[in-house]
Formats: sequence, C-alpha cells, structure tokens
Amino acid sequence: MTEVTHPAFDGHRALHSPKISFEFFPPKTEEMERSLWETINRLAPLAPNFVSVTYGAGGSTRERTHSTIARILKETSLVPAAHLTCVGAPKGEIDDVVARYHEIGVRHIVALRGDPTTGIGTAYHAHPDGYQSSPDLIAGIKKRYPDIEISVSAYPEKHPESPTIDADIDTLKAKVDAGAARAITQVFFDNDLYFRYLDRVRARGIDIPVVPGIMPMHNFKQARSFVTRAGTTVPDWLADKFEGLDDDAETRKLVAATVAAGQVHKLAKHGVDTFHFYTMNRADLVFAISHLLGIRPNGAQKAA
Repeated sequence: MTEVTHPAFDGHRALHSPKISFEFFPPKTEEMERSLWETINRLAPLAPNFVSVTYGAGGSTRERTHSTIARILKETSLVPAAHLTCVGAPKGEIDDVVARYHEIGVRHIVALRGDPTTGIGTAYHAHPDGYQSSPDLIAGIKKRYPDIEISVSAYPEKHPESPTIDADIDTLKAKVDAGAARAITQVFFDNDLYFRYLDRVRARGIDIPVVPGIMPMHNFKQARSFVTRAGTTVPDWLADKFEGLDDDAETRKLVAATVAAGQVHKLAKHGVDTFHFYTMNRADLVFAISHLLGIRPNGAQKAA
C-alpha cells in the first residue's frame, strides 16, 4: 500500500493531511480508454480520498460510466463515486442503476439534477415519472440504501438557473436535509468567491464539507467556453495570462499549472485541506499540483 507524505506546505504553516479527489469522465473510444487508464495509473499512487466518474446528459453515458466504475473497483484499490442524475428517466430506471452500483460494491454516489437534455441554458423539464429534483433523488437513494454516501454540487457564484444566491443556498440546504454528506463546488477562479460563499452556507446552518473544485486549464479557450456556460466567471487577469498562447501548448501547460497551483496554495494557507480536481482525464497538471500541495507517493501502487 502506498504511503503518502504530507510535508509542511510553507515555512509558517503545516498543511496537515490534505485530502484530494479526482473526477474522470467515461471514455468514448478505445484510444480514450487507454488514455484514461494511463491517467488513473499515474494518479492512483497519490491515494485520493475517492475518484468520481461523470454521467452524461440524459444518462447518455450510463453504461460507460458503470463499466468504468466496475473496472476501477475490480482492478484498483481506489474508492469510486458514481455520478447520477435525474434527467430523462423514470424513477424505476434510476433505482435500477443505483441497485446495480450497490450490488458491485459502490457506496458513494454524486447525486445531481443534471443538465437539460436540450443543453445548458435551455429550460429544464423533469421526467413526469422521474425524480423531480436532486433533493428528491438523494432522498430516494438514502431511503433504499442508507449505507450509500452522497456528495452533491455547490455553486459559489450560484447555479445559472437560481434567481438569487440565497435561493441557491436553500437548494443546498434541501440536499443536506435529504441526506447529502459533502458538497463539491463548481469551478471558480477567485478564492474570495469561495470564502464568501462558505460564510453564507455556514450562516444558513449547513455544516457539511464544501470542497473546492479545481480545474487546471489545459486548453484555456475550450475550458473558458465550458465553465462560463455553467455560470463560472473567468476574470480578465486569468484570460490575460493565456493571451497569445493559442498555438503554444507547452507554455499553456506551464501557465495552467502555475495558476492552479497558486490557487490551491492560497486556499491551503487559509485553512482549506481538501481539494477536488476536475482532471479532464489528464494526469500531468493534477499530479504536479498535488506534488506542490505536499502530496507525494512513497512507494508504488498498482492501479491496473
């Protein structure tokens, strides 16, 4: 078993046992499958708390998500968390998915409402025979399988469909009341947004961990388009750092690592000791940032 060392993060403050988790998405092709497992092999020795696998819009990746989760369970010592959404299916189908996960040993689900099948920015319509919201889904899972841990999403800049930040936090409170044990934030680039959000969440009486979601910007143009559709603000200072690098992938990688490492460094100095990385199925930047966070493999761990 790999031992992970956690040295002091800087000369003034030791970061005690930082915890990390990674998000992957299910591969569409054999080449993507190979790439994903190279990433898992590279990151597994860092001994993450768990690794999550996403679930496509309308359940479009249901079988690929399940097969990826099953392989992680079979071939690694990692703890997998399966994403699950309410979109596009009646309750019976969703319940069957949960039952299949439980049967193979999954005890952690990331429960989400999910994006509209017509795309982000369009109106959401729940399936008439389905779970109507994420709190409804969470309650359904916990009623049948109380041993399943539930993680949920949180939005430092509020969900794009929420009328106000207070209404958004009300939704988070409903998720917690239904049985959520952890929230993972949408990507953010201004740490003050996270800390202000955390203050409001705590003031609302919500005491579950609210884990910052960190995304290294491997391809800034593509990443900016993706995150802004989900309601994340990309500040001008960040765009300026990538200006002129569209055709310079190597420099982009260095800049992306520097930016993300700086973000987690500052969060850690303010007491944050848990981080969730949106890997985009790539290991290099996440491994480097984890190293800078003080998380290093000591020994070898077979991942596949």
